[in-house]
Amino acid sequence: MRTQQYIDREEQYGAHNYHPLPVVLEKGNGVFVWDVEGKKYFDFLSAYSAVNQGHCHPRLIKALTVQASTLALTSRAFYNNKLGEWTEFMTRYFGYERMLPMNSGAEGVETALKLARKWAYIIKGIAPNHAKIVVCNGNFHGRTITIVSMSSDPDAYSDYGPYTPGFVNIPYNDLHALEQALSDQDVAAFLIEPIQAEAGVFVPSDGYLKAMRELCTQHNVLFIADEIQTGIGRTGKLLACDYENVRPDILILGKAISGGMYPISCVLADSNIMLTIKPGEHGSTYGGNPIAAAVAIEAIKIVHDEKLADNAQKMGEIFRTEMGKTSSSMIEEIRGKGLLNAISIRPIKGKTAWDVCLSMKEKGVIAKPTHGNIIRFTPPLIITEEQMLDAIERIKEAFSKY
Repeated sequence: MRTQQYIDREEQYGAHNYHPLPVVLEKGNGVFVWDVEGKKYFDFLSAYSAVNQGHCHPRLIKALTVQASTLALTSRAFYNNKLGEWTEFMTRYFGYERMLPMNSGAEGVETALKLARKWAYIIKGIAPNHAKIVVCNGNFHGRTITIVSMSSDPDAYSDYGPYTPGFVNIPYNDLHALEQALSDQDVAAFLIEPIQAEAGVFVPSDGYLKAMRELCTQHNVLFIADEIQTGIGRTGKLLACDYENVRPDILILGKAISGGMYPISCVLADSNIMLTIKPGEHGSTYGGNPIAAAVAIEAIKIVHDEKLADNAQKMGEIFRTEMGKTSSSMIEEIRGKGLLNAISIRPIKGKTAWDVCLSMKEKGVIAKPTHGNIIRFTPPLIITEEQMLDAIERIKEAFSKY
């Protein structure tokens, strides 16, 4: 089958809830992927930052296949011999007392919201059904009904009402607005992405995260960090919060926690928060399964052993510096941290970020626009300097076309 045949079949039988770049991939290795016609590409999306360790990392393949051939799923009706190992590893590594395993990022966020509300009623003493959670405009935390209820993006929430109440939206990176919101005694938590990735890689002002942490502590409000995209080395630190040495009360991880091998997420918190949920009050059939445990442990070890956060920081600086030398008048702004970067595009003569991505594809680099005229650049963290410079030249050539 040719590329268009694959596309046509998916269009005919699948839901139309995505608008993919017209490339059909069938193989991946390291920073590269190949399409069904054998063309090789630099992957500069990494499955929305899930493939930090690179495609088909041999250590992840081994961890997956060894565990899959031994025991795959028990449900949480029984103990299994891998979950305890995983929870101990994660709590020690990230510095928390408890971990709750789930499968997707959205499930992780939903879990954090439930924990925050339980804590609000049981510990903080907010009146039943009065708890509020403060969120930021431009957020992206997932696609469930409750999560889109706090979105400020019409594409995410339109025609999905009635919406879940209890959310207060404020501007991102605005401490005054946050302080005003937190003065409400019914506020249970503040949920934030340390860097807004899906919105277009918006990095807060220096000192914002530290001041935000202090405000949450002052007002007895839980600080929930959604590090599903920004975590696991992506921004040049293990967590984006590490740039300002702030510790969330609730930490949500996903995506690269499995290196793209398996759907895995988890929520970390201390006992005074985590143990407000009792047996039977929350769960997941697949959450905490043995395969997930084995893969997640190995995925984190790879990031540590191969010093991928350090490499992300170095390669990100090269990317922003070299792309900053591009003379294209289409480039409006280059921003990011580590290997979480974006270029804001100024449309010229009807040509947009989508057109640039199509030209990049022809040059052998694949990435995807977000929110119209922003292109996100997030290659696997294993990328070498030689590979990065090669990819940058191809990206520059794509821009030079316009």
